[in-house]
Amino acid sequence: MLSYHTCPLATLGGKDTGGMNVYVRELTRYLGPMGIQVDVFTRSQDEHIPHVLHDLGYGNRVVHVRAGPETPVQKPELIKYVPEFVEGIEEFTRAKGLTYDLIHSHYWLSGLAAISLKLQWDVPLIQMFHTLGRMKQRVARSSEEAEGDYRLIGEEEVIGKADRIVAATLAELAQLQWLYQADPKKIIVIPPGVDLSHFYPIPTDEAKEFIGVPPCERNLLFVGRIEPLKGIDTLIEAIVLLRDQGEFELTPFCLTVIGGDPETSQENMSNEMAHLQELRAKYGLNNLVTFLGKRDQDTLPYYYSAAEAVVVPSQYESFGMVALEAMACGTPVVASQVGGLAFLVQDGITGYTVPTSDPRALADRLQTLIKDPDLRDNMGKQAAEFARNFSWQIIAERISSLYLETIK
Repeated sequence: MLSYHTCPLATLGGKDTGGMNVYVRELTRYLGPMGIQVDVFTRSQDEHIPHVLHDLGYGNRVVHVRAGPETPVQKPELIKYVPEFVEGIEEFTRAKGLTYDLIHSHYWLSGLAAISLKLQWDVPLIQMFHTLGRMKQRVARSSEEAEGDYRLIGEEEVIGKADRIVAATLAELAQLQWLYQADPKKIIVIPPGVDLSHFYPIPTDEAKEFIGVPPCERNLLFVGRIEPLKGIDTLIEAIVLLRDQGEFELTPFCLTVIGGDPETSQENMSNEMAHLQELRAKYGLNNLVTFLGKRDQDTLPYYYSAAEAVVVPSQYESFGMVALEAMACGTPVVASQVGGLAFLVQDGITGYTVPTSDPRALADRLQTLIKDPDLRDNMGKQAAEFARNFSWQIIAERISSLYLETIK
């Protein structure tokens, strides 16, 4: 597997860490017991971390390859280090005497590296994009948020040369066909999974005790990267509307945001984190909105289970791993009606979907959930039941079948 720009072992909530990290890590862990040996190659971003780690079980390895400086690098700069990444992989495989049956690459940058390796090793290439540049272009609100042409060109090249493409949902399948004219014959829809041994309902009082929230308080939760397309500004505006309606006096609650680095210095803080903190101060929400920063994956089930609802107000999500994890923990989700979220969240059953960038609609649905504990409980139970269909055991078996079919 290739995960060039981000390591599957990285702590979630960072600038380039999210659902893809979880996908690569968990899929690899579940493939091991099926007898599938996986080496995950990623770019080294820290010279102090061992270059080979056995943290994924069953002999599977994460190999950190030197390609450019061993520090975090902005995505636009990463493309120039792809040839060095490929050379590093080849050097590792020669030194170990390795051969592979296929390549499974993640994100378009990994796909570029995979094209070179596919040609040299004469093995099939399976690609999963996780996000699509043309979809991000459609929701960009400024030139700073827009994706460069280099990405769109790179994605088209990978789409043309991959043997098979895994789409997370039928929506992504349609986007690949509509925006990239991808051959539908080589696209297969297999959603990501969720680890049900890790994400399951924890009694609310026990979850709140673990994270330090008094049992009498209600909590809304956002989990994810801090970037404009995640729609956190819309969520903050919805909180303002609820406050102005007097909802806090009737049913006190607060919003917790997990992701990013809110405690860093002003000069090192991301533009979006600075913008969100300015919004919080502007609207006088310092006591109602808390930025917790990154949290380890092991603690997330407690945060999900302690929340009245998990909010995913994104302008674009190819799938929505956070929504699936939250539902597995028995927590209803209020999400934008876009991409994979429209597929995952069953409106009125496991949560609600709302139009994107519509704080009024979001506030209305949050108000309904906050005021009705029986509704939250019922939706939460239905959400947990629905999430069982996405067990990693089921998903890994489908991926394994795809591997076997591809190498025949």
